[in-house]
Amino acid sequence: MRDRYRVSLTKACALFHMSRSLYGYRSVARDSSALLARIKEIAATRVHYGYRRAHVMLQREGWKDNHKRVYRLYRAEGLSLRHKRPKRNKSARLRQPKSIVTGINEIWSMDFVSDALFDGRRLRALTVVDNYTRESLAIEVGQSLKGEDVVQVLDAVVAQRGTPQTIKVDNGSEFISKAMDRWAYEHGVELDFSRPGTPTDNAKVESFNGRFRQECLNEHWFLSLEDARSKIADWRRYYNESRPHSALQWATPAEFARQARKSASTDDATTPEISTSGRY
Repeated sequence: MRDRYRVSLTKACALFHMSRSLYGYRSVARDSSALLARIKEIAATRVHYGYRRAHVMLQREGWKDNHKRVYRLYRAEGLSLRHKRPKRNKSARLRQPKSIVTGINEIWSMDFVSDALFDGRRLRALTVVDNYTRESLAIEVGQSLKGEDVVQVLDAVVAQRGTPQTIKVDNGSEFISKAMDRWAYEHGVELDFSRPGTPTDNAKVESFNGRFRQECLNEHWFLSLEDARSKIADWRRYYNESRPHSALQWATPAEFARQARKSASTDDATTPEISTSGRY
C-alpha cells in the first residue's frame, strides 16, 4: 500500500490505527533452557515418570509453565519411556464388581514381592497398602517371612493406625496360616482372599508392587539385608510423602490422607497418621 499511494510508514500505520512498533514486530521464541534442564534432571532421577507427573513436580517447585509446554519439550528430547499397553480382549476382563472404598482403614491389601541381594541370596518384601489413601503402611524385608512375621507387622501398623475392616490377600501360605487366621479372628478383621490365578482381585497392591519394583528394586544393588532395608525405607518415605499419585488427583498419599482426615467426622479425625520414618 505504501508503494501504491506513496505514503510514509507513520501515515500508513496511523490510517489503520496501528502502532508503528507492531509493524516491524517479530516474535521471539521463549527461552526454554532452564525449564528443559530441570525436566532432564527429573527424567534422569525418576526414569519412569511421564510428562504429567513431571509437570506436577515442576508446579510444586513454582514453575508456571502448562502441561502442553512440558509435553512438547519432553517429546522433543525423547524423554518419554512409557508406552500404551495393548488392549485386552473385553471377554477376558474381570467381571466381578469392584469394592467401593470410602474411608481410611476400610480395606488394606497385602502381598509379597521377591528380589535378590547382589550375591544372589533371596530377598522377600511384605507390602501393606491402604486401598483408600494408597499409603504404603509397611514394607517388611527379610529372607524368610512366615505367618508369624506377617502378624508382627500388622500388630505394629495397627498400634499406630488402628484396625482395618478388611484385608485383601492372596492364597499364599503365610496368609492362610493359623497365626494369621487367629489374628484376624481376635481383631475382628475380615480376610478377603483373591481367586487363585487372579491378581486383579487385589489390584491396588499389585499396582503398588509394580511401582515398587520399577522405582526401587530395579534401581538398586542391595549389598546386604540391612542395606536393602535402608534403601527400601527411603523409597517408601519418598512414595508416601513426595511422589504425586495419578489416582489421587496428583496429591501424594500422605497429602490425600491428611485431607481425608480433615473431611472425616470427629471420630474418624482422631485416627493417627501412619509413620513414614521406617518400614512401618
